[in-house]
Amino acid sequence: MHIGNFLTAPHYVLSPWAMWSIFGAVVLALLFFDLFVFNRKNEVPSFVHTLVLCLLYVAAAGIFGVFVIYEEGLDKGMDFYTGFLVEKSLSLDNIFIMSLVFQAVGVPREYQHRVLFWGILGAIVMRALLIGVGDVLIVNFHWVLYVFSGILVYTGVKMVLAKDGEETDFKDSKIYQMVGRFFHVTPEIRGAHFFVCENGRHYITPLFFALVIIELMDVVFALDSIPAIFLITQDVFVVYTSNIFAILGLRALYFLLEAIVYKFKYLKYALSLILIFIGLKIFVPMLLEFEITPLQSLAVTFSLLSGGILLSIYKTRNESVK
Repeated sequence: MHIGNFLTAPHYVLSPWAMWSIFGAVVLALLFFDLFVFNRKNEVPSFVHTLVLCLLYVAAAGIFGVFVIYEEGLDKGMDFYTGFLVEKSLSLDNIFIMSLVFQAVGVPREYQHRVLFWGILGAIVMRALLIGVGDVLIVNFHWVLYVFSGILVYTGVKMVLAKDGEETDFKDSKIYQMVGRFFHVTPEIRGAHFFVCENGRHYITPLFFALVIIELMDVVFALDSIPAIFLITQDVFVVYTSNIFAILGLRALYFLLEAIVYKFKYLKYALSLILIFIGLKIFVPMLLEFEITPLQSLAVTFSLLSGGILLSIYKTRNESVK
């Protein structure tokens, strides 16, 4: 009994400032190794390379979750893992969009990791701003949680009802056309450069054009993921850290899954059920007079996500030999 309390009860050894400092140091270390150790050259990373990097990021998130459990208790740790899983699963849609962007703009694979690195840095800053706004709204207007709930349920139902094959050419999208109106873009790639000056005129290259679009798309995706994590927990530390740990490994996950992400045909149904579950969870105590615990939320999220992936793999098991 005493051992169980030691493992699950919060210890509050460190101050909030110290916990944020540790988190910042871990993120900086991961970014340093990613940029200067694992991806020092402009080249297409190998499968083994990206797999090792993905496992490193997942392991880092897992260890950090143990740290959260030790400092703030089991419930906060389960909220961290649930938020991480939800954000990670939603990022699979991000991977598909990134692939479309790179194809539409014509970014060679050896330069894509450079675009994604700076895209992740931008996402870290943007998520901080959006989460900060969300926290202020919830603190001052608690009913915003019910708005978040409606957004998630609507998004989940929309994902279920969406038909396969509805996607249009990405070059026809409003975001692509909007960015194209504001920037002068060189017709071809200029190595790893984002900006060039030619004939006395400044241009952006297709690399920076792709970066701008990816950043804008991340804001769009954040409108789903941030309401989801705020409905899991209102602890800003857990909200932000789980979001960022999921984003940090997105670049490696992209190179690992870009060729096969289309095979996860049933994942969108699992994601839709996860969003609907999280959106409706806030009403359970009022309607059924019991509260879903963080551990139960994690179990449901993991089960739905695993089920969607396994069903997709099973249903598409023969496609590779066609």
